[in-house]
Amino acid sequence: MGSSFSKKTVVITGASRGIGLGVATAFANEGATLHLIADDGDVIAAAQSIGAQGHICDITDVAALNTAFNNIPRLDVLINNAGYERMTPLVSAHDCVDDTFRRVIEINIIGTRNVTQRAIAKMVPGSSIVNTASIWGRVAEARFDAYVASKHAIIGMTKTWARELGPLAIRVNAVCPGWVKTQASMRSLGMMAERRGITEQALLTEVVAAQALEGLMTPEDMAETYLFLASDRAANITGQSLGVDRGEVPW
Repeated sequence: MGSSFSKKTVVITGASRGIGLGVATAFANEGATLHLIADDGDVIAAAQSIGAQGHICDITDVAALNTAFNNIPRLDVLINNAGYERMTPLVSAHDCVDDTFRRVIEINIIGTRNVTQRAIAKMVPGSSIVNTASIWGRVAEARFDAYVASKHAIIGMTKTWARELGPLAIRVNAVCPGWVKTQASMRSLGMMAERRGITEQALLTEVVAAQALEGLMTPEDMAETYLFLASDRAANITGQSLGVDRGEVPW
């Protein structure tokens, strides 16, 4: 795509590791001016490694978000990638599960909306928002009701925002990753394997076998889809949720 982002400012949340950092690296290679947001100190080093500016910020903290966005005069692309993935079984003897459920919803839905509200005030016509949903926004997994519900919500918000922001010439789309080798997904894989009484490798073999294409994706494998949806090449695409899952879920 050449240097199509050389004069663009891009904000990416949840960018200290995983898909967020993989996507940020791709935008950096395309010459974008980057601001990375995450709720841990690793985002500073991650940002410095690719020539970006890092902001330590919990996206549920409105005051902290205001401070971060006050330093961004103009914005062309927002990548809403921050998310929290935890098991929240409905039938549980642990009171902490309810707290975890609320935290997942607060980050994945309310936090994403918080960021977007502040971003659109900085956006110009022709800007683009790309949300990270999940294949679990189309299907479901037992004991992950908060995460699954939040990703269904991201797809719904993507469609709604596309309608609302269309008159402002701002496009909104979502990427729905399948199984990608990240810290969060491997944690979930381990919990799912433990629940079934099998090894993580055995479950991973099942996961890969369910795909039309073999192999486990990496964060770098996801980057081109985000670049495309954020670019002028996708100028006629909005309100869409694109599955990138090696053919695991029929779309």
